[in-house]
Amino acid sequence: MVTTRREMFTAMGAIAAGQAILTDAVAQENNPAAQVVDRSSTIKITRMRAIWLGPTVFVKIETNHGITGWGEIKGVDPRVSKPLAESLFEIIDGENPTRIEHIWQKLYRAHRDIRGGPFMIHTMAGIDIALWDLAGKLWNTPVYRLLGGPTRDKIRVYHTPQAKKIPPGGVYEHSLTPADVEKIVANIKAAREAVGPSGAVMFDAHCAIPPASLIQLASALKPYDLLFLEEPAVPGNIEVFKRLKEKISIPLAAGERDRTIFEFLPYLQHRCLDILQPDCCHTGGITSMKKIAVLAETFQVPLAPHCTAGFLGIAASLHVTASIPLFLIHEFYPDNVGFTLKGITRMEWKLDKDGYIGLPPGPGLGVEVDEKKLEEEAKKPQTYKWPGAKLKDGSVSDY
Repeated sequence: MVTTRREMFTAMGAIAAGQAILTDAVAQENNPAAQVVDRSSTIKITRMRAIWLGPTVFVKIETNHGITGWGEIKGVDPRVSKPLAESLFEIIDGENPTRIEHIWQKLYRAHRDIRGGPFMIHTMAGIDIALWDLAGKLWNTPVYRLLGGPTRDKIRVYHTPQAKKIPPGGVYEHSLTPADVEKIVANIKAAREAVGPSGAVMFDAHCAIPPASLIQLASALKPYDLLFLEEPAVPGNIEVFKRLKEKISIPLAAGERDRTIFEFLPYLQHRCLDILQPDCCHTGGITSMKKIAVLAETFQVPLAPHCTAGFLGIAASLHVTASIPLFLIHEFYPDNVGFTLKGITRMEWKLDKDGYIGLPPGPGLGVEVDEKKLEEEAKKPQTYKWPGAKLKDGSVSDY
């Protein structure tokens, strides 16, 4: 039988088409994504709970598909942040929780006269963290995968045998005495001897030392080679930070009391901080902290995140840290019950011999919440006391 060129190509095309159909069918059968209902387009926020326990308000966001997310609000009076969170639910009720950037903007811009500030931003942080936790659980992946994937294999933390941060040791008058200087220097010297020449020593001035005295102190610290000097001044006047940067050769770090990219930008523009220390729970959550990292990258400034939270806040900060290129060291207090009652939240972590922990687990934040225990503890009377410090003469201290 004579076959024409056209007939031959037609037959070949039919065979190829049949093979493609068969291959596609097999591929779809073996493709996990093809077996999952697209819940990401139909999922909606149906409820949000704010539960006050100790210094923390736990936020739980629920959806019509049964997937939930958890976050925490810290660093502000919980008697205010709890009802504020409950009020903000009005803005996000019915929203698709995977529209995280949209929800962040919706909350931030909700009221022209209540934009920014610690109460609004800290409360937004708890909601934002819960949304990222929820999104990770929806897609069964760690949050850092949603942030672009890991940029490192492990995360350096302190306090460890290899890295120690020394506190100021109290509040100081408007000038240091020789005894004050001697005490601080001795503490830093002891830390350096403990970690050795390859370890890290940091000094946290905690805004407790007046600028002129800090300059005087810094001249006595050089032999101990600090990784950084933290919180050299009270936020609010960039000129003070500029003066300190001109006079002090030790790398300066700050940021735990600054919120969003708008408050961090001046430090970078004036080049008066060498390291930024955003706190994920203070600066508007995962969404905001990631933006701060990108902003800092343009100035070649690394992050050393401040983190005094429970496991939800710790995990949120670690997920951002896992996804950014410029990073120095992470604050880490997993056993400090002052931040969260022990046993309420759990996260897997392990410290290696060099002072690193592994990337945070997933899905979502990778944190388990014992909701039954949380409910039981939250039923007990909760109290909050405003902190405060005074100088010897009775005047108010900035500490």
